[in-house]
Amino acid sequence: MQFIDDLDRIVSLKTFPPKRIISVVPSITELLYDLGLEEEIVGITKFCVFPEVIYRTKPRIGGTKKLDIDKIKSLHPDLIIANKEENQKEDIELLSSSFPTYVSDIKLFKDAIEKIKIIGDITNKGDEAKSMLKTIEASFLKLPTFPTKPKVAYMIWKDPIMVAGGDTYISDLLNQAGFENAFASYSRYPCITQADIEKARVDLIFLSSEPFPFKERDIAYFEALISGARATLVDGTMFSWYGSRLLLAPTYFLNLRQEFNI
Repeated sequence: MQFIDDLDRIVSLKTFPPKRIISVVPSITELLYDLGLEEEIVGITKFCVFPEVIYRTKPRIGGTKKLDIDKIKSLHPDLIIANKEENQKEDIELLSSSFPTYVSDIKLFKDAIEKIKIIGDITNKGDEAKSMLKTIEASFLKLPTFPTKPKVAYMIWKDPIMVAGGDTYISDLLNQAGFENAFASYSRYPCITQADIEKARVDLIFLSSEPFPFKERDIAYFEALISGARATLVDGTMFSWYGSRLLLAPTYFLNLRQEFNI
């Protein structure tokens, strides 16, 4: 069985459906579990914290940026699922030389939808994936058309200050949620200054729970730093995890808007 991944590489599965899957992407680990593949998952990263039962019971093979290649080899996977942005190119190339390695590259909401379907096909869970997608797509369609879209600075790091730019999955999810990315003209995850934020006329500052663990004290810090802007902590998984976490995202987005009465 063969599939084409997002790097346009042919991924040939010697075993179909795969029985020993390693996920080196936290959102994909959660997706695999929700597709009913708990038994097939044989390795995860230390950042694959959801669901808790997987985090507690499955072997960990390092972090997303620093994989334990020897341990991965010892687990004899018949499928590895990775991501272009979250994993190191050198690790992916090394693993691909020994094991079927499917690499995703997610930039938009529609990419995430497509990937759920494809991973369902790869793992022989196509029916489960279709059911999941039906629920996700219906929930997003129910989101109201918002009359105004507050301008948001989505913070991912504090020192230096880094935000999500316009060509990111986070930016597209902000738009889906009824917000406008104040830094949509920037690429990837730029470092910015206080002056940049003020120039962008930011309404809201979202302090993501990942990769930098912003705390309550950071709310006051940024509100004092940027006059007139309101800051809040946000669950980064709702904006950056592109698997079954999308089942929860629409309700989260609505509640977030209600928090600011917008």
